[in-house]
Amino acid sequence: MSDTLISVNPFTGKEIASFKTDTPTIVKYKLEQAHKAFEKWSKVSIRQRAAYLKALADYLQKNKKNMAETATLEMGKPYIQSITEIEKSATTLAFYAENGPRFLEPEAVATEAEKSFVTFQPLGTVLAIMPWNFPYWQVFRAMGPILMAGNTMLLKHASNVTGCALIIEKVLEEAGLPEHIFQTLVLPSSAIEPVIAHRYVQAVTFTGSSSAGSKVAATAGSHLKKQVLELGGSDAYVVLADADLKRAVEVCVTSRLNNTGQSCISAKRFVVDQKVISTFTSQMVEQMQQRSFGDPMHMTTQLGPLARHDLRDTLHKQVLESVEKGAKLLCGGFIPEGDGAFYPPTVLSGVKKGMPAYDEELFGPVAAIIEAKDEADAIRIANDSIYGLGGAIFSRDTKRAEKIAEEQLQAGSIFVNDFVRSDARLPFGGIKQSGYGRELSSYGLREFVNIKTVFVR
Repeated sequence: MSDTLISVNPFTGKEIASFKTDTPTIVKYKLEQAHKAFEKWSKVSIRQRAAYLKALADYLQKNKKNMAETATLEMGKPYIQSITEIEKSATTLAFYAENGPRFLEPEAVATEAEKSFVTFQPLGTVLAIMPWNFPYWQVFRAMGPILMAGNTMLLKHASNVTGCALIIEKVLEEAGLPEHIFQTLVLPSSAIEPVIAHRYVQAVTFTGSSSAGSKVAATAGSHLKKQVLELGGSDAYVVLADADLKRAVEVCVTSRLNNTGQSCISAKRFVVDQKVISTFTSQMVEQMQQRSFGDPMHMTTQLGPLARHDLRDTLHKQVLESVEKGAKLLCGGFIPEGDGAFYPPTVLSGVKKGMPAYDEELFGPVAAIIEAKDEADAIRIANDSIYGLGGAIFSRDTKRAEKIAEEQLQAGSIFVNDFVRSDARLPFGGIKQSGYGRELSSYGLREFVNIKTVFVR
């Protein structure tokens, strides 16, 4: 196991900081402290837990600029998007502070008993294994329901955003939350298996790749521990022949380039009816070419570098292989000069099954346009994926599109005439190799509780 984790600025290619990893003794101590904190935190009233979350939400709003700067330096997100990410995190914490008590109220059930009801009780310590692409949002959207339910939380963050992970721990302390209800483990991925197996860890929430998620699930499952997995996605945006193309293109480009294309739920495959594909394609290329990349700390920068140089290189190989197999490169598709891990907005047309752009997740600013013969063919293509996280459909006939979204498109979230995004009020998660379980809303809060039946004769 490496004894240090390194943060590298993807804009400059230079090391920002190094962090000494936790020794087995330190990990053991943190697990013990999390368990001791749970014994106290679980007895704190639900209303008081809500008050703590509200205080944390307020603290984030007041201290978002310094936090945002660290995210941008560590993983290259445009600074203005880092600010937005923290604001969204604060809004979600406030949502649970306001609605958590209601979500956790016991539910009476009529039976032959004098009294029978369902109560929602905390489990213990939940281990969160989180990715780098939204280094604050991923953590706080899990933290809100985990802490609100009375659990404690341990975070194993992606190694390249260790600075953000430690800031989160510091933020809870400064906002006045009880000690040790949240702690960061400074560990490489190779050292996480014994943590999952530890008797004080009762459940695991994981966001990341499907391959890594399957390993986490195997370890947790072998110890009979609950998991929620939010894995990869290759979201299909279906554009029917009657779509408002101007609106559709604007939404599709916005979704594809959000977070420089590094989002599980950004649009990746554009399944377009053959009657409108020519117009859609020309308009998409035009808009993609208008988006510029640059220093992510500048407030006007639209696209930053990818989070790591190796990720950029992998994306480029997927593009090249797709072109070798017959896809047409309409713009982008090259590695720019300089030290930054940049990749230009790229459009591939003529994408077919068997190409990486069709079969795999492209985690960067690359759009794959796929032609469909008609509506039925478009639905078939959209569902022809190992993933099922999100998706969208565009049509002027909103009732028809709504019915297709509800009954035919296979994913955890389908948006009509808009781009997919997470919202604290709505459950979020996927099917197939995009994972299982749900985050956010009341559904996310009830993932990590003991749904306990009480029957009184």
